[in-house]
Amino acid sequence: MNLKCVIIDDEPLAIDLLKSYVLKTPFLELAGAFDNALSAINTINENHVDVLFLDINMPQINGIEFSKMVPASTRVIFTTAYDQYAVEGFRLNALDYLLKPINYPDFLQAANKALEWFKLTDAGQTSNSIFIKSGYRMEKLYFDNILYIENQKDYVKFHLEDQKEPVSSLMSMQSLEEKLPSKIFMRVHRSFIVNLEKIKTIERNCIVFGKEYIPVSESYKVKFAEFLNKYFF
Repeated sequence: MNLKCVIIDDEPLAIDLLKSYVLKTPFLELAGAFDNALSAINTINENHVDVLFLDINMPQINGIEFSKMVPASTRVIFTTAYDQYAVEGFRLNALDYLLKPINYPDFLQAANKALEWFKLTDAGQTSNSIFIKSGYRMEKLYFDNILYIENQKDYVKFHLEDQKEPVSSLMSMQSLEEKLPSKIFMRVHRSFIVNLEKIKTIERNCIVFGKEYIPVSESYKVKFAEFLNKYFF
């Protein structure tokens, strides 16, 4: 497996160092290197970039803010000289956090972490279930039994077809979305992911599951309409 990566850093020496590390890492493929974040967005979107090596302190827009703009499928590894951003970086579900000056062993360890993550994700795409931590237990949930998933602050609730009460787990919607197969599940609202195979009724821009109405928000309407046009018309 090869991973496409992009480097963003406003320091030319830092870019050159990271480029040399990428070139000596067999499974990394450099899609581009940029000295500011806004110049990189088209390359990231058009090339389906897997890993983004992203500096934090930059002009125009900093790395923390830019990380919120990249696709969920692009995993971020922050590269910075300031350790005070570490907590924020992990809260944003960054894959790793490298402190400058960055040596090759630390870089390779972060790159290997990315490789393992994508291998596990690919394996998950071909499975029919997911393990979640609920309280002190690990529970196996079958995709075919999940109606929809609801975000509630730091928790997500899995609403299941064969249970009245949802199953809760401490995780972020973004990290969950990345683990679910996109052919089955779609995010339709910042607070909801639905099982596309379970949709039977749509009413006034809402997906209906029994007595529950799941809204399709404006930012997801185009993607959801593409699904409808492909399968329902």
